[in-house]
Amino acid sequence: MTIRVVIADDQQVVREGLRALLERGGIEVVGEAGDGEVAVRLAAAEHPDVILMDIRMPRLDGIDATTRITTDPDLAQVRVLVVTTFDLDEYVFSALRAGASGFIGKDADAAELRRAVEVVASGQALLDPTATRHLIDRALRSPATTPAANARLADLTPRELDVVRLIASGLSNDEIAKTLVISPATARTHVARAMLKADARDRAQLVIAAYEAGETGR
Repeated sequence: MTIRVVIADDQQVVREGLRALLERGGIEVVGEAGDGEVAVRLAAAEHPDVILMDIRMPRLDGIDATTRITTDPDLAQVRVLVVTTFDLDEYVFSALRAGASGFIGKDADAAELRRAVEVVASGQALLDPTATRHLIDRALRSPATTPAANARLADLTPRELDVVRLIASGLSNDEIAKTLVISPATARTHVARAMLKADARDRAQLVIAAYEAGETGR
């Protein structure tokens, strides 16, 4: 099945470049948006698998556009992949908190971009362990946990909480299985249950929940 994508960026030359890279790999671009308002409208009209979302755009920025899309029940299957220069750490973190499934640099080559879209379209989160820890550590250098943050993880079992901490450290399901000496299938089950209990749509949201609740670095 062909992956359907919307590109949201206020620079036409960037949109054209991303379109060329995607279409060269057999990914269908079903719309382009020059601002967040148009991105939200295209999400509702086209129901793409993935929206490539710039952060800084006129009228409605990428963070607010991501929030509108990810909180709309009718758009539950639409995934947002932030395209960034990586020099706006706090904005990338805000986008993840708003519901984005990951991020990729604007300097990514064709293979990297297609892989990122494929990963996010499959329902997974695109989280480079080193980059993600760097971004979140800077955004939450002095975190103050809140009752709401702790409540998201309150129903997790001790083993599920261990799994969430390992996800926040950047481990894959296979690495989690090896660390906890459990089968990969059991690790996947723990991840799925943790996502359900924490009301997280993907691993990216579990990472955010873990950091906001102070459940990292233990």
